[in-house]
Amino acid sequence: MPKSSTTQSSIPGRLLQFQSKERPAEHQPTATPLKAQNNVEAQYGGNDKSGVLQMFPSAWLPYVQLVRLWPPAALLLIYFPHAFGILHAAIKMQAPAEHVLRTSITMFGGSFFFSNAAHTWNDLIDAPLDAQVERTRKRPIPRGAITPKAAIVFGFTQVLGAVIFLACMPLGFSTSGLYALPNIISTTYYPFAKRHTRFPQLVLGFCLAWGVVMGEVAMGVQPVSYSPEAAGLAVNVSVIFLVAGTALWVLIYDTIYAHQDLQADLKVGIKSLAVLLQDHTKAVLWPVLMLMTGLLVEAGRASGLGTSYYLFAVCGSSVSLGLMVWYVDLQDSRSCWWWFSNGFWWTGGTIMIGLLVEYSKQVRF
Repeated sequence: MPKSSTTQSSIPGRLLQFQSKERPAEHQPTATPLKAQNNVEAQYGGNDKSGVLQMFPSAWLPYVQLVRLWPPAALLLIYFPHAFGILHAAIKMQAPAEHVLRTSITMFGGSFFFSNAAHTWNDLIDAPLDAQVERTRKRPIPRGAITPKAAIVFGFTQVLGAVIFLACMPLGFSTSGLYALPNIISTTYYPFAKRHTRFPQLVLGFCLAWGVVMGEVAMGVQPVSYSPEAAGLAVNVSVIFLVAGTALWVLIYDTIYAHQDLQADLKVGIKSLAVLLQDHTKAVLWPVLMLMTGLLVEAGRASGLGTSYYLFAVCGSSVSLGLMVWYVDLQDSRSCWWWFSNGFWWTGGTIMIGLLVEYSKQVRF
């Protein structure tokens, strides 16, 4: 496949070669800052045993690998949108810091079990496809370390854990469960999306971005309400903008993640935006990034947020994602992995900082 003219050498390589004035030849693999990246199994391949993973008992290790517990990118990518929703609601409510902290801890616990259940379900459905892809063929289910029956039992325990945290929400289990229903449906469908559509990243974007709504609900705020006596159906538009902007963030980084397996996906028949766009991916991601920026701006405007939000959440996230799109080498799976596993900190972190600074202006201890 010809190399896109927009593809740049990876920034990890540049960091290691900072003192060199010569740029590496494009046909040569770029350097990476982590030795583990030379091992495809470290790229959520499912059989990594290095680093922190050495601390777990051997009997636990397949399940730790199954839920992508380390590195914690998967868990935190699920938690970040929940945190956005919590802070966004806290600003509007002028909520006490104790309430925000307690809710944040509760939602982290819920995110942990939801992440475990979602990844277990995804790998259970994807096992026949994962077995045909070099990077994923040694994941616990394809390699036989976890049987499908054991995965179902384990997944069920994680669902129960998530339900317990859902029941702790202030609006009650029935109302909170109703708000969670779109997320449950989309998460259940996601493994099939890569078989049915070329836009599974949109489905995943909706799944994860819905965490913004659940963060609001965890604070006792209803983004959508109905009152026959008042104006009827009321929708918090700022939440919609924040959800949409977060969904596009997910779309961008997961499209880059999908480029790790592009050639294998083409052979197997797995559908994704990476497969659809191939050499044109970066040309499409730039306008998506601009749209995401516009949605975050509108979220701030509709919420009446101040300069700190625009400086950190809007500008910070746009610059960090822009660096990712510009520097990632989409034909080098190690570069795609590095930007996926490291770049999310910058974007998610800057959005959180922007909201946190806005909240700190009115926090009550």
